[in-house]
Amino acid sequence: MAGPLPLGDPAPADGRLPADLRIDPDAAFSAYLHVPFCRVRCGYCDFNTYTASELRGARQDAYADTLIQEIALAREVLAERGPLRPLSTVFFGGGTPTLLPAGDLGRMLGAAIDAFGIADGAEVTVEANPDTVTPEVAEELAAAGVTRMSIGMQSAVPHVLAALDRTHRPENVRTAVEAARAAGLAVSVDLIYGAPGESLEDWRSSLTTAIGLDPDHISAYALIIEDGTKLARQIRRGEVPAPDDDLQADMYELADGLLGEAGFDWYEVSNWARRPAAHGGADQRSRHNMAYWRGTDWWGFGPGAHSHVGGLRWWNVKHPAAYAQRLAAGESPAAATERPDAEAAQLERILLRSRMAEGMPLDAIAADARTRVAGLIADGLVDPGAALRGMLVLTLRGRLLADAVVRALTD
Repeated sequence: MAGPLPLGDPAPADGRLPADLRIDPDAAFSAYLHVPFCRVRCGYCDFNTYTASELRGARQDAYADTLIQEIALAREVLAERGPLRPLSTVFFGGGTPTLLPAGDLGRMLGAAIDAFGIADGAEVTVEANPDTVTPEVAEELAAAGVTRMSIGMQSAVPHVLAALDRTHRPENVRTAVEAARAAGLAVSVDLIYGAPGESLEDWRSSLTTAIGLDPDHISAYALIIEDGTKLARQIRRGEVPAPDDDLQADMYELADGLLGEAGFDWYEVSNWARRPAAHGGADQRSRHNMAYWRGTDWWGFGPGAHSHVGGLRWWNVKHPAAYAQRLAAGESPAAATERPDAEAAQLERILLRSRMAEGMPLDAIAADARTRVAGLIADGLVDPGAALRGMLVLTLRGRLLADAVVRALTD
C-alpha cells in the first residue's frame, strides 16, 4: 500500500469549500475516479491499491455505489459556489479499474456526467491490465462513453515482467489493443524501463513491440524505487541490483529516438503522442494529464484520491473501508486540506510546466532565476531558440536532467 498521507489542515466533515476560495467559472474541470483494487501487488508499486486480502470489510461489489455517493456530495458542494462546469476529461485510474465489471465503470461515469455534464469532445480514459480486456469489455466501455484506453504493457520481455511482478503474458497486450481498437477507442500503452536485469536490448525489444502495436500514445517511465515496496526491500537486502542511472539515461535516449522515427512526438518528459497528421489531425496527447501539469481544477473521487479546486488541495482517507464508512455516515471522505503558499505554488508550476514540450513563459519565472537561464542554455539543457521567443523548453539533455533545471530555477 502507499505510504502515509501528507499532513495538512483538518478537512470539514461536510466537505464545504472555504468561503474565500475563488473559483474561475471558465477554468476547465476534470474528474479522476480511483479504483483501488488489484489481483496482486506489483513489487515496485506504492499506489493506494488493495488486493482481496487487504480489503478488511470493504466490498468491491459495492464500490461503484459508494463512489457515486461522493459524486453527489461533490455536486452539492460545487453547486453552492456557482455554475457547475462540464467535465472536460475523466480518468479512471488505479489499481486496475477493469477488475470491476464494465457496467460498474459505466454507472460511475454516468453519475459523473449526470452531476456535472460533459463537454463536447471530452476525453474519457480507462486504465486497464491487458488480462482484463476482452472485446465485450471494450465494447461496453465505449457504449458507456469511454473514448480512450490506457493499457499497462510495461514490457514485452517475460523476464522483465517477472522482475516487476506483472502477471500478464506479453501476447495479451496485442489482444487488448485489438479489442480496444475494434470498439473505436483511442489506445495508449504504458512502459517501464530500468527493471532489475533489463538490458538495453530488452528495452529496444519492448519499444519496437509497442510501436508495432500502432497505438496513438506511448508513456515510458523510468523505474523509481519507492520506500516500503517489495522491490525496495529486495534491493536493500542485495537480492536484486538498484536501477543504473546511466543505463536508464541510455534507455530514455533510445526511446526518444525510436519513437521519433516512428512518428511520435514527445510532449512531456515521459509521454509521446502520434503526430496529428497520422490520425486525421486528431490530438492524441493525454488531455487529462495535461490538466494536471497545467494546474487546472479536478476532483479526485475514491480512497486516497487528491483534488485541486481554485488553488485548494485536499485528499481522501486511504482505506476503502474508511472511505465507505465516511460516506455512509453522510460525511466527506476528505482527510485533510492545504493551500500552498506563493513559493510552493511557484515551485510546483515550474516543476510541472518545464517538463512539457510547450514549455513555460520565461516571464513566469522569478527575475533572479531568469538570470540563470543563460547558463542552462550554455550547458545544453534549455533550447536557445525557444528562449529567444520567451519560452523555456528543455532539450533532450535537459529532459534527462529536468530536476537539475528545476533546482536552478527555484533555489
